[in-house]
Parts: sequence; C-alpha cells; structure tokens
Amino acid sequence: MLGKVTINRRSFIQFSSAFAGSVLTSQMFSGCGTFNTIKTVPPPATWWMPEESEPHEHTWMAFGASRKIWGTKLLPAVQDNLVTIAQSIADYEPVYMLVRESEHELAVQKFGASVTLITCPLDDLWMRDTGPVFVKREPGQLRGIDFNFNGWGQKQEHGHDAEVAQFVIEQIGSQEMATQLILEGGAIEVDGHGTAMITESSVLNRNRNPGMSKSEFEAWLKPLLGLRKIIWLPGIRGRDITDGHIDFYARFVRPGVVVAGYEPDPTFFDHAVTKENLDILRSETDADERQLEILVLENPKTIRPTFATDDFAAGYINFYVVNGAVIVPEFGDDLADSRAKSILQDLYPERHIIQLNIDAIAAGGGGIHCTTQQQPRA
Repeated sequence: MLGKVTINRRSFIQFSSAFAGSVLTSQMFSGCGTFNTIKTVPPPATWWMPEESEPHEHTWMAFGASRKIWGTKLLPAVQDNLVTIAQSIADYEPVYMLVRESEHELAVQKFGASVTLITCPLDDLWMRDTGPVFVKREPGQLRGIDFNFNGWGQKQEHGHDAEVAQFVIEQIGSQEMATQLILEGGAIEVDGHGTAMITESSVLNRNRNPGMSKSEFEAWLKPLLGLRKIIWLPGIRGRDITDGHIDFYARFVRPGVVVAGYEPDPTFFDHAVTKENLDILRSETDADERQLEILVLENPKTIRPTFATDDFAAGYINFYVVNGAVIVPEFGDDLADSRAKSILQDLYPERHIIQLNIDAIAAGGGGIHCTTQQQPRA
C-alpha cells in the first residue's frame, strides 16, 4: 500500500523543528515483482559516455522546486540557489533551463538573459537524475539514454519528471537509445575510457531493477555506455531517497585518478560507508589495469545554522565540472572549505574553482551536481 511520508532527497528523517511545515512530502514504494526480461537495443561498441570534464555543448537544469515538496520557508531560498548555480555555470558555458509555464515570468525575472528558458512540465529540480545520459561516437554523433526515472523507486511523485529525459532528447533533435534498466544519472560515474563506479544500493535494488544480479546488470549497462569495467561500492539502502548515489561518494578526475569523500565523524551515518569506499578504491584498478590514485575530500565539521537539518548534505564530492571551471559548494567551515578548494585546484589546474553557498538545496539533501546534466560536445 502506498502512503504519504515525509522525506527529502538524502534522508528519511524529518526536518528539524525549526523547519516544521517545510517537509518534503512523497510516496513510499512498497514492493516489486521480479525483473522482467529486458527488451533493449544495445548500441554498437563504439558508443561511449564521456567523462564530465570533456567539453560540453551546454548544461541542462530545471527550475522545478515546488512548495508542495520544499515547503513555504525553503522554496524561495532553493530557487535563489538554482539561480546562483546557473549564473555561475553560464559564465563558462550556455545553460538551458526547463521551467513550468506557470513560473516562466518568475524565471525571467530571476535569471534575466543569463540562461535560455524552455517551458516543460516538472515535478522537481533534480536534472541529474531525470535528464538523459548522453553517449557519443565519432564523427560527431550524440544520443541520449532515458533510464526510465521512477522517482527513486516510487518514493516521490514523478509523472512529469519521468518525461524529462525524452523531452530533452527531442529538444536537441537527437535519437534515443532505449533500455528497460531503471536508474538515475547520479548513480553513474565514468572516466570516459571504459571504467565506471556505481553503488550496489542504488541500482541492484528491488525498487529499480528487482531480481537483477550484478552480472546481468553489467551485461546490459556496459554496451550502453561503452564500459569495460564497473567498480562497485556498497552504498546504503533506505537511508536517503537515492539509496546512496555514487555522486556523493566518489568521482573520476581523469582515468586512474579518483577523488572520494570521507565523513570523519564516527557518529554520522556516512562514516562507515565512506571508510569502506576508501578501502575498496585503494585496492582497485581501472579498465586498463592502472592502480587507482585516490585523493580524499573530508566533509566539513561545521555548517552554517540557517538551513541546518538532520538531512543536510554537507560534502564536496557533489561538484560539477564545466568548460573552464569546477563549481563546488562551501559550507562556512573555513578550514574544510579552503582545503577542498585547494585539492580541487591541484586536480584541475587549468580550471577556475568556484565555491558557492547552496545551503537551501543542501538542506533538501542535494548538491550542485544533482541539479545539472551536461550535454557533451559532439
């Protein structure tokens, strides 16, 4: 039976009393059958998903926060955070922003001429998960994959967001690659040379791909994204609405180099899993048998109190790489913020490191990467 619950993107714990009335209302998933035989058309092996730091044509975002999900108190701040993110990206590459018809005038007022607005029905703002995953091949061909967004396992109303990937693909005049795999863009991290990192908790889950084994999943995903090896991290089922997406735990900087998050507080729920992630990654090789080099970004020890909740997503791994810059959060912990900026500057020496206050979005359990989806330059 489906029933109303209060959740947000990173946790099933309600907002603290300071934000009572601003909870994220959703619908919980109660069960699935077994996975049906997949009827999909794998692409030729020459298709691949580029790594995020490769050149972008532009970035897609969604001005989709609603009062129903975010509540009256958080909504204006969340919308302003989206403006800050979009305008920062627009300094380096074009931004296409989906917006409801009813909020088009508001979006014009907030964004001005900094982004291109495109009218589209929306449920929420998480373009990383609702938008298409792009693959390309030479010479100059680009296709989008719709991974059948189902509200992170039927946890949130998603009738409009389930159509976003196909809508974007149609907007750019591309072709769609069909699959019956169910996952989200935030569940995939690739190096663009045949290696991916994925959490078991988010994709080998009865609320997305029930009954599917790891080997079956790999057999279908690898040809879609041009992969030769998948590095599996455990993740955490049921703690957050994504069931532990990889883009909050580890990211490729380039082939053979990974930056991973670490929660130093042993009382926090992410501490054990981030420690296990580091142990696994330090023993792993990529598809070309290179030993991975691991750089660590520790989460901040303190955050600003304005939007502090039990669910606040305080970590630096959810950054977004654009043409010429890396857009990364800062949380008011001067030491941790500056350390994260310094490490990322060393990793991306030819890019500007732009730190943003996105506390309202973090209070809803998300980050900068979650709000964006790159369209690679074909």
